[in-house]
Amino acid sequence: MLGFNFKKSIQVLNFFARKEGGSINKMKAIKLIWLADRAHLRKYGRPITNDRYYAMQYGPVPSNTKDLCECDNIFLGEAEKKERDKYINPHHNNIKYDSLNEVNDDFFSETDLEILDEIYEVFGKYEHYYLADNISHIFPEWKKHENEIIKCGESRVEMDYEDFFENPAEGDGYFNKIDPELLEIAKSIYKETTTLYS
Repeated sequence: MLGFNFKKSIQVLNFFARKEGGSINKMKAIKLIWLADRAHLRKYGRPITNDRYYAMQYGPVPSNTKDLCECDNIFLGEAEKKERDKYINPHHNNIKYDSLNEVNDDFFSETDLEILDEIYEVFGKYEHYYLADNISHIFPEWKKHENEIIKCGESRVEMDYEDFFENPAEGDGYFNKIDPELLEIAKSIYKETTTLYS
């Protein structure tokens, strides 16, 4: 699979901030990005951000993207900070961030934009804790690690993109609507691409 592109992830963060009127709760953005990566992977065989995901207390987290929307994050290099600061401004309490510029669509394919718009239309109405507790916690990629996170006290456990192809057992209409044949095709594309780039 192709690697993480911080410039593209900055634009995804900016996209959701613009959708919220210019400022968005960080946790809400992180959950919307996970949903967009999940949806794009299941429909087109690749995630949008290619980020590394971890199961954490409040659900799946794209690790590098999370770093980008936090003020003074020690894991960011100078190039990442410089690019981020052109487009988003994290609040010092790391709860929200603001959009500073229009989204640069050059980083997105048509299918990226299709899914980003669709995810915001379906899930953008929910506040951050609802997305974390009532939505992300029903999905198999998080439930697989629930015991380690909740009962064993692990702060984070790395997730596998292949688990994103599984349907939630309950409570979700959006992800359970996909044609099983199309889902298998997307999974095959993902596996072939992952093998090619590994």
